[in-house]
Amino acid sequence: MKTAFRLLVCFILFGMLWSCKNDSKTTSKDNNTEKSKVKDTIPKVIIPAGGENDVDVSHIKTLTQEKLEDYLKKYERNNPESLVEVKTRFGDFKIQLFAAERLHRVNFIRLTKLGYYDDTFFHRVDSGFVVQGGNSDKPSTQKLRAKIGDYLIPNEYNPLHKNNYGFVGMAKPTSQKVSNASSAFEFYIVVKKDGANHLDKEFTVFGRVVEGMDVVEKISQVETDASEWPLSNIQMDVNVLR
Repeated sequence: MKTAFRLLVCFILFGMLWSCKNDSKTTSKDNNTEKSKVKDTIPKVIIPAGGENDVDVSHIKTLTQEKLEDYLKKYERNNPESLVEVKTRFGDFKIQLFAAERLHRVNFIRLTKLGYYDDTFFHRVDSGFVVQGGNSDKPSTQKLRAKIGDYLIPNEYNPLHKNNYGFVGMAKPTSQKVSNASSAFEFYIVVKKDGANHLDKEFTVFGRVVEGMDVVEKISQVETDASEWPLSNIQMDVNVLR
């Protein structure tokens, strides 16, 4: 079952990024259902050991495509942070999120504060190209995704932010061949030394690794199966710093 899920992830999520490679080779102030500040009294989602289905998602507001932009713009008012830390068994690294790609930044901060990424892995590693995180084969991850919402983030391409080494972008479903809208959940980090600029415009770059790129390099060297899924899961713990 796990193998089938991994193959499904490989084909459906981030398919466009693989294709491109081959071609070149809100809350408002009175909303207390989510954390509006890092030091809020509402904790992150508590993930059960092993990722069981009984993860509590009752406090999460489900977003729809129609309400997405308005919600994120309101959420931004109390959630202006732009620096996050990613902890892994290989070490820690920090990502600075860009202000220009507004919706992508706010969405990433929201998911981080909800604890979504703490239940996910770096589930795709293509050495010399990218490492991708934000999904897993655990039932709890799929339950979280369903509760957070089935939506896409509009493309926010900025010519000043390209797919250079160490830069961070959002993946996209294979269906997004026209709008280039991003996945709400999965992100990638470019590890190709001379960049992956053939991805520019089609994928929104919204941040860069500002500390600990050596850790990302270690992740990029792990052994994977045929679907580029690491043989040993690489769990992450993501926290907002400021």
